[in-house]
Amino acid sequence: MPITMSRPFKSRKLSAEPAVSYFKPRAVPLCELETVTLRLDEFQAVKHSDLDARDQASGAAAMKVSRQTFGLILAAARRKLADAVVNGKALKIVGGKKYGK
Repeated sequence: MPITMSRPFKSRKLSAEPAVSYFKPRAVPLCELETVTLRLDEFQAVKHSDLDARDQASGAAAMKVSRQTFGLILAAARRKLADAVVNGKALKIVGGKKYGK
């Protein structure tokens, strides 16, 4: 069976870190919740696209990735955010200097 090699991870330019690392539903202890993990590059893509209202080309350029990669990162982030909100899960943001790379 041939061994397939995946492409090496290309670093993304990240310019913002979250003020907090967890969000959770009110009045439910964290230990009772399932957790959805949002990577820092996904956090950055959501910030560029939804908060800063950039188009994908501009967001991709800011993160120094292709538009396709930016779109894939953004889609994954939005799925995770929707899962946390709709299903009442905790959201943990990981990556970067503060949270261990």
